[in-house]
Amino acid sequence: MAPTENAPSGTAGPENTRPDSAGPEDLGPGSAGVVNSRRGDRWKAFTVEPEAAPGVTVVRLAGPGRGNMMGLDFWSELPRLFRELDADDSVRAVVLTGAGNHFSVGLDVQEVLGPWLAKLSPGTGSGHAATASGAATTATAAARGELLRLIGQLQDGVTAVAACRKPVIAAVSGWCIGGGVDLISAADVRLASADARFSVREARLAIVADVGSLQRLRGIVGEGHLRELTLTGKDITAERAERIGLVNDVYPDAESLLAAALGMAAEMAANSPLAVAGTKAVLNEDREERIARGLRHVALWNSAFLHSEDLMEAVAALGERRPAEFHGW
Repeated sequence: MAPTENAPSGTAGPENTRPDSAGPEDLGPGSAGVVNSRRGDRWKAFTVEPEAAPGVTVVRLAGPGRGNMMGLDFWSELPRLFRELDADDSVRAVVLTGAGNHFSVGLDVQEVLGPWLAKLSPGTGSGHAATASGAATTATAAARGELLRLIGQLQDGVTAVAACRKPVIAAVSGWCIGGGVDLISAADVRLASADARFSVREARLAIVADVGSLQRLRGIVGEGHLRELTLTGKDITAERAERIGLVNDVYPDAESLLAAALGMAAEMAANSPLAVAGTKAVLNEDREERIARGLRHVALWNSAFLHSEDLMEAVAALGERRPAEFHGW
């Protein structure tokens, strides 16, 4: 979870805090009406295009603004959508991409974390974090427990993508930040257009990435590149992403990227569904326990330490458009 420092031009200011939005307790089954699962109008945060190629469904992130922010609707719908795709025998492969110019600028902290921050009780003395307004606050055990449950729900959404028996190909154009990288790390294959940019920038914002990047990217880019990306929080280009193995191939533009993703998905869809599902199961088996253990660990860490003066400084710095000054508490 990371508020984005510099939103792509024209986006709706992703990943900051807005206390008047729906609370984490509302992150439940969602309110979308039950309609034919083959139709795309069932979902608020996605568009679904069945049979974009034989046996291939295209899922587009369609969050608010032009950056496809991951708000409450996204996190409510993501696990349900991929469980339905998993259960649908007519779907043999999935292409996951973003609507518009960007894949995703990441978590909408305004919706998802803002209400949790607003519930923190006033406090005094050392060990209490200061809010952006300067008031000291403290997180109660109940508030920390609520955050632990929320993180678990976000993790479950991304894990549903990884657990889908159908191959998932992520096709990335434009920005892919924070939660966007968490999401593509759960795909089987990642492709990008030349304008793609990637960032696991949580450390720049006083947060430990907690939805899957730290656990899944190790097997994708290797330990050294993972540590560089996550400890610096730097942005990288599509060219660098291809060089380190984050993406398999880079294409000149979004159109050629989608064509390539559909072509690869069609190749996978033409194979035996049983063999494809079995291959995924075998490839996933030896890492699932390690990933699950790592996800539990980071959820506990953030529920204990996320509420810090460094986090409040990051939030204040975002609002004031200035560099944050961190002190380590």
